[in-house]
Amino acid sequence: MARKPNLTPTSPPKPVNNFKPSSTVSLMPWLALSFIVLLADQFTKVLVVGYYKLGDSSPVTDFFNLVRAHNSGAAFSFLADAAGWQRWVLTGIGVVAVLVMVWLLKSHAAQKLFSFAVACILGGAAGNVIDRILYGYVVDFLDFYWKDWHFPAFNVADSAITLGVACLILDELLRVRRGR
Repeated sequence: MARKPNLTPTSPPKPVNNFKPSSTVSLMPWLALSFIVLLADQFTKVLVVGYYKLGDSSPVTDFFNLVRAHNSGAAFSFLADAAGWQRWVLTGIGVVAVLVMVWLLKSHAAQKLFSFAVACILGGAAGNVIDRILYGYVVDFLDFYWKDWHFPAFNVADSAITLGVACLILDELLRVRRGR
């Protein structure tokens, strides 16, 4: 018996869409950069914790020492003298910041300078959150000084955060300039 042709109306076949949005395609390099920052930060802190006691210092140049310092507060030891509650408040703020930065990267991954900045800040923030969870403080070890004046000790995470903030400012200045 011959088959009858299907005469019911059908919609045309849907095209195969292999295109992924740019944010999905380009998110991974930014997360990889954040992970590299995080690894560099944690690796250097493990070395410092393993080889230095709190307060130890090794001169490197006439303006730079390697030290071991603990910061239980925020930037520049803000809240370091608080009663201990700051550990969990700052950890919570750090976790929220990490989540917001992942969302920002996902939403704006095609914007290279912006994403570079956010990825640096993300890696640094995550590194300092890990310290707060593991130790209750952030391990700092880079001590720059001039004569008797010492800049507050900092670490790789802080350096990445500072670089990221500088790049965010540059990105905004460039964006405003393009808008004119």
